[in-house]
Amino acid sequence: MKRLPDSELEIMMIIWELDKPVTRMEIEKHLEGDKKLSPTTILSFLARLEEKGFVAVEKEGKNNVYIAMIDREIYVQKESWNILKRLYQNSIKNFLMALFDSRELSDRELMELEEFVREKRLEQQR
Repeated sequence: MKRLPDSELEIMMIIWELDKPVTRMEIEKHLEGDKKLSPTTILSFLARLEEKGFVAVEKEGKNNVYIAMIDREIYVQKESWNILKRLYQNSIKNFLMALFDSRELSDRELMELEEFVREKRLEQQR
């Protein structure tokens, strides 16, 4: 699975968020205010997403509708591991240190992390 550039990822995030077949016009309505794109630019991004297998296109009356073919969670998991590998030498500790080095963790956040680690250990023991 290819990594998406930010512009195409933004379009995919809208499609995933809407969780249904969508038209170009629906995507355009959901783009963030200052990031308005022309219809032809949106169509270009959608064509690239189709080429990469991220969306399928179906005709619905006069409009094309775009359907997500890649599950959001699968993409996010794969991309997360790629980031961990590229930027943090496959070290979760390095990632967490970079993430939280600039600020202190609250007791609640530390408890959530501890609970997460505890749950993962239990899962691995099964």
